[in-house]
Amino acid sequence: MSGKLLKIGFIGGGKMAQAMAKGFISAGLSKGESMIASCHPSDLASHAAFKDLGAESIFENVPVVQKSDVVIISVKPQVVPTALGDIKKAQGVNANKLFLSIAMGITIKQLEQFLPGESRVVRVMPNTPALVRSGASVFVCGQKATEDDASITKKLLESIGTCEQVTENLLDPITALSGSGPAYIYIMIEALADGGVKMGLPRDLAYRLASQTVLGAGQMVRDTKIHPGVLKDDVTSPAGSTAAGLHFLEQKGFRSALIGAIETATKRCREVSQADATK
Repeated sequence: MSGKLLKIGFIGGGKMAQAMAKGFISAGLSKGESMIASCHPSDLASHAAFKDLGAESIFENVPVVQKSDVVIISVKPQVVPTALGDIKKAQGVNANKLFLSIAMGITIKQLEQFLPGESRVVRVMPNTPALVRSGASVFVCGQKATEDDASITKKLLESIGTCEQVTENLLDPITALSGSGPAYIYIMIEALADGGVKMGLPRDLAYRLASQTVLGAGQMVRDTKIHPGVLKDDVTSPAGSTAAGLHFLEQKGFRSALIGAIETATKRCREVSQADATK
């Protein structure tokens, strides 16, 4: 499939599907007219969003598979068995396609069971900053997925941010870190801005400075590959304001709270995965 525009289908047309579609178009990997999405009949907003991209937007799942090279499963986890059951039960459908699933908690094994036997499956974990093409995505290949499938998946996901291939046993802690992580960062941005406002900054300026500070610090860690502890030390002058602030954070258990959040979220992901596996 390399060297030509991909025909991409979405089973489910929600916000993440829309973000991915926009990223693929912006990266020149596909065009709106090469895309098709199936939406729930009541989800008129998603239906209209794909229409606005120039894509075909319908209320059935089977034509999405028939018209696509790559099919992205982007419905809620509890809907996956029904949505994929439509495909497995359909007569005369060539399902020898690449299926990418972003449904949380649905394992490779389950996906392969829900789909026709010839289907090639990749499980993907993106996060919401994909909406602004700054996502942190990972993927796991199923048994029948090829090296070419992995290459296509990587190219698609890199169009909406960063991408790494991992093993499936890592997906729960990854979901807790990069999947849930934006929520923790939003709280931190809000708190940083609140602190600035408390000390006299205008609210809009405080939010701009706090969000850019988080963005810049993250980029420093990612791009320089310097240990964050070293970067922290570079900012911390002896007896300075940063040292005083860091001491306060350590007293309040800031580091322990974040570690605990990742641990707790991971355990919850495992609970959800185990519940899905028993259905």
